[in-house]
Amino acid sequence: MITTREWGLAGGPNGSGRLAARAWAPAEGEPSWLAVLVHGYGEHLGRYEQVAADLVAAGAVVYGADHRGHGGSSGERVLIEDYAEVVQDVHRVVTQARTAYRSLPLVLIGHSMGGLIASRYAQTHPEEPTALVLSGPVLGRWEVLEALSAAEEIPDVPIDPATLSRDPAVGEAYVADELVWHGPFKRATVDAMLTEIDRGLAAGSLGDMPLLWVHGSDDRLVPLSGTLTGIEAVLGSDFTARIFPGARHEVFNETNRDEVIGEVVRFARRFTG
Repeated sequence: MITTREWGLAGGPNGSGRLAARAWAPAEGEPSWLAVLVHGYGEHLGRYEQVAADLVAAGAVVYGADHRGHGGSSGERVLIEDYAEVVQDVHRVVTQARTAYRSLPLVLIGHSMGGLIASRYAQTHPEEPTALVLSGPVLGRWEVLEALSAAEEIPDVPIDPATLSRDPAVGEAYVADELVWHGPFKRATVDAMLTEIDRGLAAGSLGDMPLLWVHGSDDRLVPLSGTLTGIEAVLGSDFTARIFPGARHEVFNETNRDEVIGEVVRFARRFTG
C-alpha cells in the first residue's frame, strides 16, 4: 500500500509561483532511500505514477514536482527563460523532502529535459545526491533544438506519439492528456535549454558520484549520438550505461519497462545499506 500527498510548493521566478508537488510513501514501514523524480519537457509528474509505485515497492519514498509552466504548476505554459532557476526549483523539492527524511540516501532520477536539469543539479549541488539516474537525457547536443533556434519561425509540429514507446497505449494516453503541452516550443525556452546544455558541458565531470544512464537504442526524439557527447563530459569514476535494444524515448513506459525499472532499483540498492 502507498500513501500519496499533493501540495503547493513555493517556486518559480524568485519563489513567487507555486509548484505542484507530490510525494509517494509506503503505508507501512520506513523507506530505505529517497528518490526525487525530474520529469521531461511538456509533460508532468502525474505521468510517473507507476514509476513511483514501483520505486516505493522497492523501498523508496518518492518526491517530485511539475516544473514551472508545466502540469499543475504556475507560469506561462512551457516557458523557461533560465534553467538555472528550474534547478533551484528541484533544490526546493529536495529541501522539502529532507524535512521528513534527513538521512536517507538520495537518488535523483531525471528523464529527457529532466535529465539535463538533474545533471545540472548534481553538478551545482554535489553534496546532495548520493547517485544520479539519467533516462534519455538531453545532454551534449540535441540537433532538434539547434534547428529550432536557427529557424525564422518555430513550427507548430507536435511530438509524434509513436516515438514515445512501442506500446501504442502510451502514445494514446499522451495525446489525450490535457496537462501535457501539445503546442510548439517557445523560442526563449529553446535558447535557455541550449545555454544550459553548454553550461553542463563546461562544468564537466561528476567526479565520484555514481551515474546510471539508461536510453533506448531507437530513441528518435533524443538520439543516442547527441546524448553520448554530454555523457562523456559528465561521467566520473562510477559509471554504468544500459542501452535497451529497440526501445524508444520513454524507457520507463516501454514494453520492457520492468527490465528498465529493475536496472534502476539494482543501482539504487547499492546505496541503501
